[in-house]
Amino acid sequence: MAEVLRIENLSFAYDNGTLALANLSLRVKEGETVAFIGPNGAGKTTLFLYILGLLHRTPREVTVMGQTLSSPQAVEAVRGQVGLVFQNPEDQLFCTTVFDDVAFGPINQGLSAAEVKERVAEALAAVGLEGFEHRVPHHLSGGEQRRVALATIYAMHPRIVLLDEPTSNLDPRGKQEVTRLLKQFPGTQLIATHDYELVLTVADRVVLLNQGRIIANGPPLEILANETLLKANGLEMPLVMRYFLALKSQAVADGCP
Repeated sequence: MAEVLRIENLSFAYDNGTLALANLSLRVKEGETVAFIGPNGAGKTTLFLYILGLLHRTPREVTVMGQTLSSPQAVEAVRGQVGLVFQNPEDQLFCTTVFDDVAFGPINQGLSAAEVKERVAEALAAVGLEGFEHRVPHHLSGGEQRRVALATIYAMHPRIVLLDEPTSNLDPRGKQEVTRLLKQFPGTQLIATHDYELVLTVADRVVLLNQGRIIANGPPLEILANETLLKANGLEMPLVMRYFLALKSQAVADGCP
């Protein structure tokens, strides 16, 4: 698979001197779903904002689809292919109708009215919200708002989607629906989350961040089963992982292969 994202020796500090990212290097292949876990303040959201050039106008340490972001023009060109879904969908939905919110990106890509209409219909169908075009976004449920937020990004046909806590504050049904959508997305996904069930369901790889540094980078089962590693970084092994390991241990004790 082709490499779509490369980060080399990235460090970033906020104006108050807080070091948010420290000598971070990472490569992501096309079609990968990479989950970023870590305690609050580990640098997950900061990393996403930096990739999009929102914390530095020319993030030279970042290369997206072979394009190093060393100029404002390069950053602008890449933004059309990288979408960010905010943790709070109300921060992403600012129009008076669902149609206008989902159409906003394609309109700014310079598409014709017919193409915009087609993109909106396609994106809403992808998230299961056909017929919601004239609904008021802020009158929708939390799960529906989250799906509209996803549709605003899907409508732009991005190759990479960055998702910040995509299942936070959702009821079980809403969480299940969003998880299904993420699992079906054909492009590359970077997901910052504390939802380990989501990680185990959709992620190909897990990156554990702490104090802006990559502490571990590997398969989800390998990292989430390492209780010593998790505790050392302010995290707890998920209950589903404990249950899985308990069953495996019992099977071994019973002589099963």
